[in-house]
Order: sequence, then structure tokens, then C-alpha cells
Amino acid sequence: MLKNRSIYDRLISLLQGASWALVVVGATSFFSFLYPFGLFTALIGAFIGSLCGLFFVVVFEVAHQQSDKLEELKKQTKLLEKIDEKLSSN
Repeated sequence: MLKNRSIYDRLISLLQGASWALVVVGATSFFSFLYPFGLFTALIGAFIGSLCGLFFVVVFEVAHQQSDKLEELKKQTKLLEKIDEKLSSN
């Protein structure tokens, strides 16, 4: 089900995808550069190369969760206002 997403949500999704691309590029480039020094060194380098991208993945995931939380709080506020109106009218 497609929901009506705001530009902010679309931007967060785009940046999250770019962050995953940064993870792949960083890991691949560090692995390729360090592979002549040994497999273990290359794997450690790939992990280090992906850290920057992984940091941004976490940041944008938290931003996405906060956006979802805000939307849910807005829905709950509207519902509580309707309940309050019904209770006040009685």
C-alpha cells in the first residue's frame, strides 16, 4: 500500500540509499586496495572503509523513525481531540 509521503520522507529515503552505496563503495575500494597485503588485512580495511557509510545509514534511519513517530503523534492528537469534543458535548 502506497501512502502519501512527504518530500522530507522521500529525501531521507534517497539519502539512506546513497549511504548504502557509500558503504559498498568504501568497502570495495578499501578491500581492493589492501588485498595485496593479505586477506585478513583486506577484510579489516573493508570494514573500516564501510564505517562512514554505516554511520550515515544509522543517522538517516533514526531520522526516518522520528518522522514516523511525529506522524503517529499527529494522528493520536487528532483522535484525542475528537474524543474530547464528544465528551465535552455530552
